[in-house]
Amino acid sequence: ASAAIKRYVELGNALNATALNAIGTSYVCLLSAPELEAIDPPSLKLASLNPSACSQETKNLLYGKARRAFSDQHHLPAYYELILPYLGGAPAVDLKALSKDNVNMNMSTFVNLRREALMSLTPPEVQGLLGLNLPDLARWQYRTPVREWIQVQKQSELDQLHIGLTGGTQEGYINIVTPKFPAPSSAPLGTVAMAFHLLPALLLSFLMMSILS
Repeated sequence: ASAAIKRYVELGNALNATALNAIGTSYVCLLSAPELEAIDPPSLKLASLNPSACSQETKNLLYGKARRAFSDQHHLPAYYELILPYLGGAPAVDLKALSKDNVNMNMSTFVNLRREALMSLTPPEVQGLLGLNLPDLARWQYRTPVREWIQVQKQSELDQLHIGLTGGTQEGYINIVTPKFPAPSSAPLGTVAMAFHLLPALLLSFLMMSILS
């Protein structure tokens, strides 16, 4: 299938709506980046594709095409249904905009969003996206990626959703990342141990000299 698609394009044929419907969901993931770039955005208006099983790169490229294809309907209620199959490639800024449109996103779509985009959403924005489906978030709270999202949110903000989410960051606490120190020098371990042993005495002597002076 991949070879056939490649040969079709090499012969100068366009990946128009007819070709995309022939490729369909079964083979859309086989399209290479150059082939995806060659798709004329308006063709997606007449094609039926679902790239949810594709690589993240494919999802990202197809989302960009779909966003341009349906840009003239961005403010219509039907826009969400049109862009829905491609949301796995949506950046955070577009998801934040959708959160204001009362789209009632279901959890199967939510958990398959672009990971870095999902992790940047705030609790109010997630509430805006899920709408009537917000209670389903509680059923996913111990599963990836919802658990990871919860752990980077303030617990006080999670509490405001009133669905029983736990595991967020408590007020007054911060997440500390332990630094990785460089490997110890080649000095003998006995020498290093002696230096640490003498350090308190050296510091005490220094302080005493400072006081006396």
